[in-house]
Amino acid sequence: MSRQDRIAQVAARYTGSRKYSGIEWHVEHRGSVLAEGRAGHADALAGTPIPDGAIYRIYSMTKPIVSVLALMLMEQGKLRLFDLLSTYDPAFANMQVLLPNGRLVPAERPIHVEDLFTHRAGFTYEFITGCHIAPLYQQASISSDGLCSLDTMMERLAEQPLAFQPGAMFRYSVATDVLAHVVERAADRSLDELLREQIFEPLGMTDTAFHVPEDKHGRLMPMFGVTDISEFAPLHPRPQTLTPADVSEMYPADRPDFRRGGHGLFSTLADYTKFARMLRDGRDAEGHALLGRKTIEMMRTNRIPPHQLPLTIGMNPLPGYGWGLGVRVMMDVGQAMALTGNGELGWAGAASTYFFVDPAEDFLGVFMTQYLGAVLPLNEELRSAAYQMLD
Repeated sequence: MSRQDRIAQVAARYTGSRKYSGIEWHVEHRGSVLAEGRAGHADALAGTPIPDGAIYRIYSMTKPIVSVLALMLMEQGKLRLFDLLSTYDPAFANMQVLLPNGRLVPAERPIHVEDLFTHRAGFTYEFITGCHIAPLYQQASISSDGLCSLDTMMERLAEQPLAFQPGAMFRYSVATDVLAHVVERAADRSLDELLREQIFEPLGMTDTAFHVPEDKHGRLMPMFGVTDISEFAPLHPRPQTLTPADVSEMYPADRPDFRRGGHGLFSTLADYTKFARMLRDGRDAEGHALLGRKTIEMMRTNRIPPHQLPLTIGMNPLPGYGWGLGVRVMMDVGQAMALTGNGELGWAGAASTYFFVDPAEDFLGVFMTQYLGAVLPLNEELRSAAYQMLD
């Protein structure tokens, strides 16, 4: 098996065994395509082919895009890392922290905008195993209610206690949803309008939005796996089978007013590749800067103190990685558990979408599929296969 065949081999193995229905990929090195293709079906159970320009729910791959928008507002002088969250929404002014023993204590300091970028604000997610606040989020439908507005989500969130003192630890969370809320308040514009004007239109991301127009519904990929992120069960993972999943309650496709910061965008392989390219140097295909070089450098520099490492997502550690302003950052390849490079950055989505950018190698890859709550290491295998292609 040649190195050039390995991505296709990995994808064919996972789709052939029906662990995933369909997979698309695109990998570039120094501006040239190293590998691209697709395997499987949009719906393997029905034999439906993957359409050209397939549209995916990218879940948390929304986060880096919203984080870039917030950085753009910083460059415009509308937002600062040291700003207080309560400046933009007073409902978050006097937060309480719920200790694991059930005692409520006042937050020792305010939440800053930097805490939102770095998931150190004290928020959590419903699916974070072992987090004593997670059940409260589930009861309040913090993330699962896709019918409520972003403002309503924030009202519900502000009523919940924090899981820990602001700045005390890294915990993957709804912090980027809060950052999106701050962006709207800082710019006095809606998130979808800002994204369209400042990122999507300049980059030519014509199929990326918080809803899918009716004339594009035929390109929307079906979902498999669990129906809600709160169903993730890392302690007792379920067998990974192609079970159709209706996620429209959390992630509606046909609501033009739907918007979030931590998930919610729909995109394509081609569109997200354009965004990944921009993260190399902050520029679009014509060389126009969306972000300044020093801002990009700041974005991809670890901000998590050593005593708060390694990063974990629930119970899953990410050895070697730190966290910058909205993306993971590989700090120490000597700790990595799959092929990567120092400075490699990117993120993933809950439905098994994934991207990486390695600035030192001028190397990037985007992988798309739709399986919510996967337990198999597809993305790590695809990234490793991509790195094996480098001479």
